[in-house]
Amino acid sequence: MTSFIIYSKPQCTFCDQAKALLDSRGIQFDIVNLDVGQPKQDGEKYISREDLLAQIPTARTMPQIMKYDHTASVHIGGYQELKTFLHV
Repeated sequence: MTSFIIYSKPQCTFCDQAKALLDSRGIQFDIVNLDVGQPKQDGEKYISREDLLAQIPTARTMPQIMKYDHTASVHIGGYQELKTFLHV
Protein backbone atom coordinates (compact mmCIF):
# COMPACT_ATOMS: atom_id res chain seq x y z
CA MET A 1 0.00 0.00 0.00
CA THR A 2 1.29 3.45 -0.90
CA SER A 3 1.05 6.24 1.62
CA PHE A 4 2.37 9.73 2.03
CA ILE A 5 3.71 11.49 5.10
CA ILE A 6 3.54 15.25 5.33
CA TYR A 7 5.95 16.79 7.80
CA SER A 8 4.08 19.96 8.67
CA LYS A 9 4.30 22.93 11.00
CA PRO A 10 1.64 25.20 12.50
CA GLN A 11 0.31 28.11 10.44
CA CYS A 12 2.04 26.92 7.26
CA THR A 13 0.10 27.83 4.11
CA PHE A 14 2.05 25.45 1.88
CA CYS A 15 1.52 22.63 4.40
CA ASP A 16 -2.23 23.27 4.30
CA GLN A 17 -2.20 23.35 0.48
CA ALA A 18 -0.32 20.04 0.30
CA LYS A 19 -2.86 18.39 2.62
CA ALA A 20 -5.75 19.81 0.59
CA LEU A 21 -4.21 18.60 -2.67
CA LEU A 22 -3.80 15.04 -1.42
CA ASP A 23 -7.33 15.15 0.08
CA SER A 24 -8.78 16.34 -3.23
CA ARG A 25 -7.15 13.41 -4.99
CA GLY A 26 -8.34 10.89 -2.40
CA ILE A 27 -4.74 10.05 -1.50
CA GLN A 28 -4.12 8.69 1.99
CA PHE A 29 -1.53 10.52 4.08
CA ASP A 30 -0.29 10.90 7.63
CA ILE A 31 0.75 14.15 9.25
CA VAL A 32 3.78 14.52 11.47
CA ASN A 33 3.99 17.93 13.10
CA LEU A 34 7.26 19.75 13.60
CA ASP A 35 7.61 20.38 17.33
CA VAL A 36 8.02 24.13 17.65
CA GLY A 37 6.84 24.32 21.26
CA GLN A 38 3.13 24.36 20.44
CA PRO A 39 0.61 22.72 22.79
CA LYS A 40 0.42 19.01 21.97
CA GLN A 41 -2.83 17.41 20.83
CA ASP A 42 -3.73 13.83 21.78
CA GLY A 43 -3.44 11.46 18.85
CA GLU A 44 -1.12 13.77 16.87
CA LYS A 45 2.43 12.82 15.90
CA TYR A 46 5.37 15.17 16.49
CA ILE A 47 9.00 15.30 15.42
CA SER A 48 11.85 17.50 16.59
CA ARG A 49 13.76 19.65 14.12
CA GLU A 50 16.87 17.55 14.81
CA ASP A 51 15.07 14.27 14.10
CA LEU A 52 13.56 15.67 10.90
CA LEU A 53 17.00 16.77 9.69
CA ALA A 54 18.38 13.33 10.54
CA GLN A 55 15.73 11.78 8.27
CA ILE A 56 15.78 14.47 5.57
CA PRO A 57 19.13 16.31 5.74
CA THR A 58 18.16 18.70 2.92
CA ALA A 59 14.97 19.89 4.65
CA ARG A 60 15.06 23.68 4.85
CA THR A 61 11.39 24.55 4.28
CA MET A 62 8.02 23.07 5.17
CA PRO A 63 6.23 20.93 4.30
CA GLN A 64 8.50 17.99 3.63
CA ILE A 65 6.66 15.17 1.88
CA MET A 66 7.63 11.50 1.67
CA LYS A 67 5.99 8.73 -0.33
CA TYR A 68 6.18 5.20 1.06
CA ASP A 69 5.18 1.90 -0.45
CA HIS A 70 5.98 -1.69 0.40
CA THR A 71 9.45 -1.54 -1.18
CA ALA A 72 10.89 1.96 -0.80
CA SER A 73 10.49 5.53 0.31
CA VAL A 74 10.91 8.60 -1.88
CA HIS A 75 11.51 12.15 -0.69
CA ILE A 76 9.29 14.32 -2.86
CA GLY A 77 10.11 17.71 -1.34
CA GLY A 78 7.65 20.52 -0.67
CA TYR A 79 4.29 21.60 -2.05
CA GLN A 80 5.54 22.65 -5.50
CA GLU A 81 7.41 19.36 -5.90
CA LEU A 82 4.26 17.49 -4.84
CA LYS A 83 2.31 19.24 -7.59
CA THR A 84 4.95 18.21 -10.12
CA PHE A 85 5.02 14.65 -8.75
CA LEU A 86 1.22 14.38 -9.11
CA HIS A 87 1.27 16.06 -12.55
CA VAL A 88 -0.96 18.93 -11.43
